[in-house]
Amino acid sequence: MTTPQDESPRESPVTPADVADAARLVSFGLQAKLLPARDAEYTELVRRHREDPPFARLADAVAAGLGLVVLEVSVRAGMALAAAEDSVFAVKMGDYSRRAASETTDRFLHGLAHLAVAALAFPRPEDLADEGYLGRVSVNGVDAFVRQACRRLEEQAELAGDNTDPASDAPGLEAAWRVWARRSTTGATKDARRLAGSTIGITGKAVAFLVDSGFLQKTSDDAGGTYRTTARYQLQVRDLAASAAMAELLDLGVVPVTDGTATLLPADQSEELVADAGLPFYSL
Repeated sequence: MTTPQDESPRESPVTPADVADAARLVSFGLQAKLLPARDAEYTELVRRHREDPPFARLADAVAAGLGLVVLEVSVRAGMALAAAEDSVFAVKMGDYSRRAASETTDRFLHGLAHLAVAALAFPRPEDLADEGYLGRVSVNGVDAFVRQACRRLEEQAELAGDNTDPASDAPGLEAAWRVWARRSTTGATKDARRLAGSTIGITGKAVAFLVDSGFLQKTSDDAGGTYRTTARYQLQVRDLAASAAMAELLDLGVVPVTDGTATLLPADQSEELVADAGLPFYSL
């Protein structure tokens, strides 16, 4: 026989209003550029998710039903969501690259640009763990970084006696560095606009995609455009950090980190880089 003290408190029944609030929170989370600080209702729903476990489970279930993974719910990031591969909300890199470039080779270079932005934004594991950390990158700086990585890979290939073109399906960075190194940095159209297929043009498109996705915020037009990371991007890169390609890029030693700051190694003077590359800088 149980006593009143033995009985666990029963949760209140879920009401249609609760379901509506949970769905509303998920809808806020799908607005990548919106933060709780800009919307009082969003702030209240985030607070409720953090303080009301039954409501949190309900909101997480709504997200799961839509094929979404809840990465974090906080004042700094809002409801940060990632779409599962089969979700209607999934924006696959392949879809992005097909919109950004018609040539298969260029699509591969777009992927390399995204990888480089992530590596420069968060070059250390502790950067991904520190919620107060802001990575800052520039379009010209990303291109400079990749070109230095290409030079380092070329040196490694020469030492290994393997300086022939790799197969098109070669793994990791090996199939990309030669293509990037040979591609024009900026190029120009007849009216002096940079070519979309130049490495600066490719990097610019990649960064614009990240801005539209709420992962980067533009801070100035310096160095082809300078940007800072958002909490959402930090959460996304935490998953990417485990990838072999990103580890390979960082292992090249192009981004040395010693005292908590990061920059690029001085470029070879013989290397053609964009003037005023605006190499990436970081701040807490």
